[in-house]
Amino acid sequence: MFVFVCAGCGAELTTPLSQVALPVHAHQKYGNGIQLPVLMESGTFAVDSEPWGPPWRTWDEIHPDEAAARGVYAPVYALSDGAPGAIVIAPGDARGTVLIPENRGGGYCCGLDGADGPNVACVECALPVASRIDDCSLWQAMWLAPNAVRRLPVDDTDATPLSWAELMANGKGTPPFEPIATWGSRIRAGHWSNHWWSWSPQWEAAAGRALAHLLLASEGWPVTVPDGLVGEVFQRTLDALLPAGPLARRAVLAGPGRPAPGEGADILLVPSHPQTGEVWTPAATADYLVPLPFGVWLWLVFPEPDLPVPASGGLPDGVLRDDFDPPAPRPHHMFRADWEVFRRTLVRLPAVRSPWLREILDGLIQHNRAGIF
Repeated sequence: MFVFVCAGCGAELTTPLSQVALPVHAHQKYGNGIQLPVLMESGTFAVDSEPWGPPWRTWDEIHPDEAAARGVYAPVYALSDGAPGAIVIAPGDARGTVLIPENRGGGYCCGLDGADGPNVACVECALPVASRIDDCSLWQAMWLAPNAVRRLPVDDTDATPLSWAELMANGKGTPPFEPIATWGSRIRAGHWSNHWWSWSPQWEAAAGRALAHLLLASEGWPVTVPDGLVGEVFQRTLDALLPAGPLARRAVLAGPGRPAPGEGADILLVPSHPQTGEVWTPAATADYLVPLPFGVWLWLVFPEPDLPVPASGGLPDGVLRDDFDPPAPRPHHMFRADWEVFRRTLVRLPAVRSPWLREILDGLIQHNRAGIF
C-alpha cells in the first residue's frame, strides 16, 4: 500500500491505497447528462500509462511515425501531450487538497471535467496537484498529476495480489444492467425519479474493448459466440462487421475453474486480473485471447437469473427485499458496445493498418448511426 504526497512540500494527499488495474471505462463518456458514480473503489488507485489531459495536439500536427511510437496506428482526433502516469483515486480518498477557484469551472457542463488542467491544489503549499472530475456523463474521480505527487510505501502491509482461485472464491460479478440516473436525480418516497434501467456502462465499455480484439482474432472471417447473454452482447455486432460464410471461427468462454475448451475453439474470452491487469492464460496454447474485466467475465460464466430491485427505505446496505418487489426490468433496447472504447482500442492494435480493419474503422460513425454501436 502507498500514500501519495505533494512533490512540493511533502504533505500527504491521500489515505493509504492499494494498486489495481486501470478500469476499461476510466475515460468513458456515457450518454448526455447522465449521473455516473465514482470510478474507483475506496482504498484503491490505478495508473494510466498513457498521457492524458491537456495540452492536446490534433492528428494533423502529429507525424504517423511519432504516433506509432506512442502505440497509435490509425488516425484519432487528437493525442495528449500531457505527462504519462496519471494516478486515479476515489475523490473521498483525497486529503489536504482544495479546489482552485479560477480553474474549477473550465470546460464544465454540470460539474468539473478537468479540461483546463489541474483544478485542485495542495492546502499546504498551493501547488496544483490533481484534477477533480464530477461532470455529467463522466465517471467521478480524482486524477493526481504524475509530476506533482510522489508515492511512498506504507510499512508492514502485504501487497500480494489475490490468486485466481481466491478471486473465484471471493470475487463479485458485475451485473449487466442497472438503473441509470440523469443529473440531479434523487431518491424520494421510496423510488427513483428521472431514471431508467439500462445496460451497464461498464459492460458497454468492456464489450467495446473485447470487440476490437475479436475482430483482430477473426482475420476477416465470421465469428460465432455462445448463445445466451454472450451472444446478446457480441453476436449482432460481429455479424454486422464481418462477412457471412460457413467457415466461422468459434469464440468461447475460458478461464480459471472452467473445463478446457473443446476442439475448434479458435478464440477464448478470458478474464483479466482486477488488481494486476494480467490476462488469464490457459495451459494449452490458444489462437487468441480476448480480455474481459473479471466482474463481467464472472457474470457471463455464472449469470444470475434475476436482479432484485434494491430495497427502499432504511434497510442496511446490501439488503434486498423479495417480499413484493419484482425483479429488476431488463433494458428495452438491444445491447450496444461503447464505440469510443472500441475505437480507442482498435487504433492501438498494429493490425488496424490492414485494409479491411481500416475500412471498419473509417465507417465507424456510420455504424454508430445505424445502431450497431
